[in-house]
Amino acid sequence: MNGRIFSGVQPTGNLHLGNYLGAVVKFVELQTNYDCIYCVVDLHAITTWQDPKELPRAIREVTAAFIAAGVDPKQHIVFNQSQVAEHAELAWIFNCVARLGWLNRMTQFKEKAGKDRENASVGLYAYPALMAADILVYRATHVPVGEDQKQHLELSRDIAQKFNNDFAESIAAHGHGEEFFPLPEPMITGPATRVMSLRDGTYSSGTGCGPMVPLKNRRPSTCTTSPICPTAGDDHCPCRTFSPTGLSSHASLPVALSTAMIAGAFGAGTFTWLSSWPFDVLT
Repeated sequence: MNGRIFSGVQPTGNLHLGNYLGAVVKFVELQTNYDCIYCVVDLHAITTWQDPKELPRAIREVTAAFIAAGVDPKQHIVFNQSQVAEHAELAWIFNCVARLGWLNRMTQFKEKAGKDRENASVGLYAYPALMAADILVYRATHVPVGEDQKQHLELSRDIAQKFNNDFAESIAAHGHGEEFFPLPEPMITGPATRVMSLRDGTYSSGTGCGPMVPLKNRRPSTCTTSPICPTAGDDHCPCRTFSPTGLSSHASLPVALSTAMIAGAFGAGTFTWLSSWPFDVLT
Protein backbone atom coordinates (compact mmCIF):
# COMPACT_ATOMS: atom_id res chain seq x y z
CA MET A 1 0.00 0.00 0.00
CA ASN A 2 1.15 3.56 -0.76
CA GLY A 3 -0.06 5.14 2.47
CA ARG A 4 -3.19 5.78 4.52
CA ILE A 5 -6.17 7.77 3.24
CA PHE A 6 -8.65 9.59 5.47
CA SER A 7 -11.69 11.44 4.21
CA GLY A 8 -15.23 12.14 5.31
CA VAL A 9 -18.64 13.38 4.20
CA GLN A 10 -21.08 15.37 6.31
CA PRO A 11 -24.56 13.84 6.82
CA THR A 12 -26.37 17.12 6.15
CA GLY A 13 -29.32 16.48 3.88
CA ASN A 14 -29.33 14.60 0.59
CA LEU A 15 -26.03 13.78 -1.08
CA HIS A 16 -25.51 16.14 -4.00
CA LEU A 17 -23.44 16.25 -7.15
CA GLY A 18 -20.51 17.87 -5.35
CA ASN A 19 -20.35 15.00 -2.83
CA TYR A 20 -20.49 12.37 -5.54
CA LEU A 21 -18.03 13.81 -8.04
CA GLY A 22 -15.75 15.46 -5.50
CA ALA A 23 -15.54 12.67 -2.94
CA VAL A 24 -17.37 9.36 -3.31
CA VAL A 25 -16.07 8.55 -6.81
CA LYS A 26 -12.51 9.10 -5.60
CA PHE A 27 -13.06 6.93 -2.52
CA VAL A 28 -13.74 3.90 -4.70
CA GLU A 29 -10.72 4.51 -6.94
CA LEU A 30 -8.31 4.88 -4.01
CA GLN A 31 -9.12 1.51 -2.43
CA THR A 32 -6.70 -0.43 -4.61
CA ASN A 33 -3.49 1.36 -3.60
CA TYR A 34 -4.17 2.75 -0.12
CA ASP A 35 -5.43 1.75 3.32
CA CYS A 36 -8.63 3.79 3.42
CA ILE A 37 -10.58 5.24 6.35
CA TYR A 38 -13.88 6.84 5.35
CA CYS A 39 -15.91 8.72 7.90
CA VAL A 40 -19.43 10.10 8.24
CA VAL A 41 -18.50 13.34 10.02
CA ASP A 42 -21.54 14.04 12.17
CA LEU A 43 -19.58 16.20 14.64
CA HIS A 44 -18.89 18.59 11.78
CA ALA A 45 -22.56 18.51 10.81
CA ILE A 46 -23.70 19.88 14.19
CA THR A 47 -21.63 23.06 13.82
CA THR A 48 -24.95 24.25 12.40
CA TRP A 49 -28.30 23.15 13.83
CA GLN A 50 -29.48 19.67 12.87
CA ASP A 51 -32.82 18.05 13.55
CA PRO A 52 -32.10 15.25 16.09
CA LYS A 53 -34.77 13.11 14.42
CA GLU A 54 -33.24 13.47 10.96
CA LEU A 55 -29.51 13.25 11.72
CA PRO A 56 -29.39 9.48 12.47
CA ARG A 57 -31.22 8.77 9.22
CA ALA A 58 -28.82 11.01 7.28
CA ILE A 59 -25.82 9.22 8.83
CA ARG A 60 -27.14 5.85 7.68
CA GLU A 61 -27.93 7.16 4.21
CA VAL A 62 -24.41 8.51 3.67
CA THR A 63 -23.00 5.19 4.86
CA ALA A 64 -25.28 3.33 2.46
CA ALA A 65 -24.10 5.63 -0.34
CA PHE A 66 -20.46 4.77 0.39
CA ILE A 67 -21.21 1.09 0.06
CA ALA A 68 -23.53 1.47 -2.94
CA ALA A 69 -20.81 3.43 -4.78
CA GLY A 70 -18.37 0.57 -4.33
CA VAL A 71 -16.47 1.19 -1.07
CA ASP A 72 -15.65 -2.22 0.43
CA PRO A 73 -16.19 -2.12 4.22
CA LYS A 74 -14.63 -5.58 4.59
CA GLN A 75 -11.28 -4.26 3.41
CA HIS A 76 -11.43 -0.64 4.57
CA ILE A 77 -12.95 1.35 7.40
CA VAL A 78 -16.37 3.04 7.16
CA PHE A 79 -17.53 4.58 10.43
CA ASN A 80 -19.37 7.31 12.31
CA GLN A 81 -17.13 10.09 13.68
CA SER A 82 -18.95 10.71 16.96
CA GLN A 83 -18.49 7.07 18.03
CA VAL A 84 -14.72 7.59 18.39
CA ALA A 85 -13.94 9.85 21.35
CA GLU A 86 -10.36 10.44 20.22
CA HIS A 87 -11.57 12.82 17.50
CA ALA A 88 -12.97 15.28 20.06
CA GLU A 89 -10.06 14.76 22.49
CA LEU A 90 -7.42 15.50 19.88
CA ALA A 91 -9.45 18.45 18.55
CA TRP A 92 -9.20 20.11 21.99
CA ILE A 93 -5.43 19.62 22.03
CA PHE A 94 -5.25 21.12 18.55
CA ASN A 95 -7.37 24.06 19.69
CA CYS A 96 -4.56 24.75 22.13
CA VAL A 97 -1.86 24.31 19.47
CA ALA A 98 -3.49 26.32 16.64
CA ARG A 99 -3.13 30.09 16.62
CA LEU A 100 -6.07 32.50 16.48
CA GLY A 101 -4.59 34.22 13.45
CA TRP A 102 -4.57 30.94 11.54
CA LEU A 103 -8.29 30.40 12.10
CA ASN A 104 -9.08 34.04 11.28
CA ARG A 105 -7.72 33.46 7.80
CA MET A 106 -10.05 30.54 7.01
CA THR A 107 -12.30 31.69 4.18
CA GLN A 108 -14.95 28.98 4.60
CA PHE A 109 -15.98 30.32 8.02
CA LYS A 110 -16.50 33.76 6.49
CA GLU A 111 -18.61 32.25 3.71
CA LYS A 112 -20.75 30.06 5.96
CA ALA A 113 -21.23 32.61 8.73
CA GLY A 114 -21.96 35.42 6.28
CA LYS A 115 -23.00 38.80 7.64
CA ASP A 116 -24.42 37.25 10.82
CA ARG A 117 -20.98 36.17 12.01
CA GLU A 118 -21.56 37.14 15.65
CA ASN A 119 -24.29 34.50 15.92
CA ALA A 120 -22.26 31.68 14.36
CA SER A 121 -21.29 28.80 16.63
CA VAL A 122 -17.82 28.46 18.10
CA GLY A 123 -17.84 24.97 16.61
CA LEU A 124 -18.14 26.41 13.11
CA TYR A 125 -15.17 28.69 13.80
CA ALA A 126 -13.04 25.87 15.26
CA TYR A 127 -14.12 23.38 12.55
CA PRO A 128 -10.60 23.24 10.97
CA ALA A 129 -9.03 22.05 14.24
CA LEU A 130 -11.50 19.16 14.38
CA MET A 131 -10.76 18.37 10.73
CA ALA A 132 -7.05 18.24 11.60
CA ALA A 133 -7.86 15.85 14.45
CA ASP A 134 -9.94 13.63 12.15
CA ILE A 135 -6.98 13.22 9.84
CA LEU A 136 -4.12 13.02 12.31
CA VAL A 137 -5.77 10.75 14.86
CA TYR A 138 -5.08 7.96 12.34
CA ARG A 139 -1.80 9.47 11.13
CA ALA A 140 -3.20 9.61 7.61
CA THR A 141 -0.65 10.39 4.92
CA HIS A 142 -3.03 11.51 2.16
CA VAL A 143 -6.38 13.29 2.09
CA PRO A 144 -8.57 13.58 -1.03
CA VAL A 145 -9.98 17.10 -0.93
CA GLY A 146 -11.69 19.58 -3.21
CA GLU A 147 -10.13 22.94 -3.87
CA ASP A 148 -12.43 24.57 -1.28
CA GLN A 149 -10.97 22.33 1.48
CA LYS A 150 -7.32 22.70 0.53
CA GLN A 151 -6.88 25.64 2.93
CA HIS A 152 -8.13 23.53 5.84
CA LEU A 153 -5.71 20.74 4.98
CA GLU A 154 -2.85 23.23 4.89
CA LEU A 155 -3.89 24.27 8.40
CA SER A 156 -3.82 20.61 9.45
CA ARG A 157 -0.22 20.43 8.26
CA ASP A 158 0.63 23.63 10.16
CA ILE A 159 -0.90 22.23 13.36
CA ALA A 160 0.96 18.93 12.98
CA GLN A 161 4.24 20.73 12.35
CA LYS A 162 3.80 23.04 15.34
CA PHE A 163 2.93 20.11 17.62
CA ASN A 164 6.02 18.24 16.42
CA ASN A 165 8.20 21.31 16.97
CA ASP A 166 6.74 22.33 20.33
CA PHE A 167 7.11 18.87 21.84
CA ALA A 168 10.11 17.62 19.88
CA GLU A 169 12.16 16.75 22.96
CA SER A 170 9.32 14.87 24.62
CA ILE A 171 8.39 13.12 21.37
CA ALA A 172 11.94 11.82 21.01
CA ALA A 173 12.13 10.86 24.69
CA HIS A 174 9.01 8.71 24.33
CA GLY A 175 10.46 6.86 21.35
CA HIS A 176 8.39 8.45 18.57
CA GLY A 177 11.37 9.66 16.55
CA GLU A 178 11.56 13.12 15.02
CA GLU A 179 7.82 13.64 14.57
CA PHE A 180 4.67 12.41 16.23
CA PHE A 181 2.28 13.38 13.44
CA PRO A 182 2.95 13.11 9.69
CA LEU A 183 2.24 16.07 7.40
CA PRO A 184 -0.68 14.82 5.28
CA GLU A 185 -0.57 15.48 1.55
CA PRO A 186 -3.61 16.71 -0.41
CA MET A 187 -4.97 14.68 -3.30
CA ILE A 188 -6.92 17.02 -5.60
CA THR A 189 -7.97 14.74 -8.41
CA GLY A 190 -11.08 13.47 -10.11
CA PRO A 191 -13.78 14.75 -12.45
CA ALA A 192 -14.80 17.74 -10.27
CA THR A 193 -12.43 19.42 -7.82
CA ARG A 194 -14.93 22.20 -7.13
CA VAL A 195 -18.64 21.99 -8.03
CA MET A 196 -20.36 25.37 -7.91
CA SER A 197 -23.88 25.86 -6.63
CA LEU A 198 -26.65 26.24 -9.21
CA ARG A 199 -28.34 28.74 -6.89
CA ASP A 200 -25.34 31.03 -6.70
CA GLY A 201 -22.31 30.40 -8.91
CA THR A 202 -20.04 32.25 -6.46
CA TYR A 203 -20.42 29.43 -3.91
CA SER A 204 -19.26 25.86 -4.08
CA SER A 205 -21.86 23.21 -3.31
CA GLY A 206 -20.07 22.38 -0.05
CA THR A 207 -20.24 25.87 1.46
CA GLY A 208 -22.92 28.12 2.87
CA CYS A 209 -25.28 27.93 -0.09
CA GLY A 210 -26.36 24.45 0.99
CA PRO A 211 -26.93 21.22 -0.92
CA MET A 212 -27.72 21.34 -4.62
CA VAL A 213 -28.57 18.84 -7.36
CA PRO A 214 -29.62 16.08 -4.93
CA LEU A 215 -28.94 12.53 -6.04
CA LYS A 216 -31.98 10.29 -6.30
CA ASN A 217 -32.98 9.12 -2.86
CA ARG A 218 -33.46 5.35 -3.00
CA ARG A 219 -34.89 4.39 0.36
CA PRO A 220 -36.93 1.18 0.27
CA SER A 221 -39.42 0.24 2.92
CA THR A 222 -38.38 -0.16 6.55
CA CYS A 223 -35.87 -2.94 7.16
CA THR A 224 -37.60 -6.06 8.49
CA THR A 225 -34.55 -6.93 10.57
CA SER A 226 -34.25 -3.71 12.54
CA PRO A 227 -36.73 -0.89 13.29
CA ILE A 228 -33.93 1.71 13.04
CA CYS A 229 -32.52 0.64 9.67
CA PRO A 230 -33.87 2.75 6.75
CA THR A 231 -33.41 0.05 4.11
CA ALA A 232 -35.02 -3.19 3.06
CA GLY A 233 -34.13 -6.31 5.04
CA ASP A 234 -32.57 -8.30 2.23
CA ASP A 235 -29.07 -9.16 1.02
CA HIS A 236 -28.60 -5.59 -0.22
CA CYS A 237 -29.18 -4.03 3.18
CA PRO A 238 -26.03 -1.94 3.89
CA CYS A 239 -26.21 -2.82 7.57
CA ARG A 240 -25.05 -6.32 6.69
CA THR A 241 -21.71 -5.00 5.46
CA PHE A 242 -21.41 -1.82 7.53
CA SER A 243 -18.74 -3.15 9.87
CA PRO A 244 -15.20 -3.47 8.54
CA THR A 245 -15.04 -6.92 10.08
CA GLY A 246 -18.07 -8.04 8.07
CA LEU A 247 -20.38 -8.33 11.09
CA SER A 248 -24.06 -8.38 10.19
CA SER A 249 -25.53 -7.13 13.47
CA HIS A 250 -28.02 -4.24 13.35
CA ALA A 251 -27.86 -3.70 17.09
CA SER A 252 -25.39 -0.81 17.22
CA LEU A 253 -26.18 1.42 14.25
CA PRO A 254 -24.30 3.65 13.71
CA VAL A 255 -21.47 1.19 14.28
CA ALA A 256 -18.72 2.34 16.65
CA LEU A 257 -15.13 2.16 15.46
CA SER A 258 -13.24 0.17 18.06
CA THR A 259 -9.66 -1.03 18.26
CA ALA A 260 -10.90 -4.57 17.63
CA MET A 261 -12.73 -3.52 14.46
CA ILE A 262 -9.69 -1.68 13.13
CA ALA A 263 -7.57 -4.73 13.85
CA GLY A 264 -9.99 -6.80 11.80
CA ALA A 265 -9.46 -4.56 8.78
CA PHE A 266 -5.79 -3.52 9.06
CA GLY A 267 -4.28 -6.15 11.34
CA ALA A 268 -3.85 -6.40 15.10
CA GLY A 269 -1.75 -3.70 16.69
CA THR A 270 -2.17 -1.14 13.91
CA PHE A 271 -3.62 1.54 16.18
CA THR A 272 -2.69 0.28 19.64
CA TRP A 273 -1.31 3.75 20.45
CA LEU A 274 -4.82 5.23 20.39
CA SER A 275 -5.37 4.56 24.09
CA SER A 276 -2.45 6.65 25.37
CA TRP A 277 -1.43 9.24 22.79
CA PRO A 278 -0.64 12.09 22.71
CA PHE A 279 -0.93 12.68 26.44
CA ASP A 280 2.30 10.80 27.10
CA VAL A 281 4.05 13.48 25.03
CA LEU A 282 2.28 16.38 26.75
CA THR A 283 2.92 15.24 30.32
